[in-house]
Amino acid sequence: MRNAAVTPEGDRIRWVELPGQEPSRVYVHGLGATSPAYFTEVAVHPLLAGRRSLLIDLLGHGISDRPTGFDYTLESHADALAAALTSAGVADAELIAHSMGGSVAVVLATRHPQLVSRLVLVDANLDPIPPSPASAGSSGIAAYSEQEFLAGGWEDIRDRAGSHWWSTMRLAGREALHRSAVHLTRGTVPTMRELLLDLRIPRTHLLPEADGPLPGADALTEAGVAVVPIPDCGHNIMLDNPEGFASATAAALAD
Repeated sequence: MRNAAVTPEGDRIRWVELPGQEPSRVYVHGLGATSPAYFTEVAVHPLLAGRRSLLIDLLGHGISDRPTGFDYTLESHADALAAALTSAGVADAELIAHSMGGSVAVVLATRHPQLVSRLVLVDANLDPIPPSPASAGSSGIAAYSEQEFLAGGWEDIRDRAGSHWWSTMRLAGREALHRSAVHLTRGTVPTMRELLLDLRIPRTHLLPEADGPLPGADALTEAGVAVVPIPDCGHNIMLDNPEGFASATAAALAD
């Protein structure tokens, strides 16, 4: 396990690192997740193994620190991630990022272009999401005020999320979980989709085939973003279909 201080107060991001050749690959998890749990199997898959790989946990999640004074905006997540990668000597990395992590990765590539050479987004959030009290995800968490969430709303989310997601969600700081969800649902200005369209690096967006066409796929394709449906999976593509994920990701990184 490696770590780096990423805030003036000394809060630390931590990651599991697999040795290998450069350029580095950086794996970034989604809301309430942790990269080692979600990405280890595919990071060592024969199609993807052999690169220096950082399975990194965003601030407030997993094995990273959970400061209560951090605002957890997508921009702040991206800047903290940039500080960790810079400390690790990473440059021109290939980022493989899931869900909220994909949103953070787009912001990172926009704000810190020297750190990112390619993006593989895994069913990432590209647009703002309206709060939805019935959801177990970001829209459900964001439907609570922070006070309501800390006072017991998190228990409702725990029960809706189920044991699999809660097994990693429970590692996140509750303030971190709520603030991250709120800012994910609000998105960025310009939106993550608009930022992605404007990037000039190789970009691929993986999505579950069963979800049907990705909204706005034609505009993404015209801007050079490869949109790749993956069969036999849900939102957690790398866990549901690791073979399909590894094959599509290897192809995206080989172009």
